[in-house]
Amino acid sequence: MRSLRNHLNKELRSITPSSGGEKVMTTVALLFAVFQSKPSPFCILDEADAALDESNINRFTHILKEFTKDTHLVITHNKVTMGAADVMYGITMQEPGVSMKVAVKFEEIEKKVA
Repeated sequence: MRSLRNHLNKELRSITPSSGGEKVMTTVALLFAVFQSKPSPFCILDEADAALDESNINRFTHILKEFTKDTHLVITHNKVTMGAADVMYGITMQEPGVSMKVAVKFEEIEKKVA
């Protein structure tokens, strides 16, 4: 560990005083590194982007696009993160008390619009 610290020329420090966004980005970096070494077809990231500000959301979605080449599934309410998706699944309630599943493939929509 000492040689790694010397190599990076950084001091080890606790994550506790970091902001919510810094903690999320650190956790996401660690998670994605683990998935690079041992890929899995699914990973549920339940609103992992909730604590991120606009600039970190953009960083997150950029990293997410690389990550989703091999692994799929993010749960979010963030419009920017949703915009990075190829396919979106959801539940809607067009009539009170009647839930309906929705699946949208953006590639098909782009073909219809073009």
